[in-house]
Amino acid sequence: MRIITLNEDNCRIRKDNAPQNFAVLRHIAVNLLGKETRLKVGVKNKQFLAAMDNQYLTRLLSLF
Repeated sequence: MRIITLNEDNCRIRKDNAPQNFAVLRHIAVNLLGKETRLKVGVKNKQFLAAMDNQYLTRLLSLF
């Protein structure tokens, strides 16, 4: 099962190693969002909250 939360299908990065590099970054981001258990919402909602709230983003990045 593939979770599409970061709109990968519309990504226009196609040159050299960039697609693989961004795939790794997306994978890390989705894993961090899934690892955070304080909020009982989906990954997509956690992604939106991280974009809107710098404290929440900092908390997510501290899990790394």
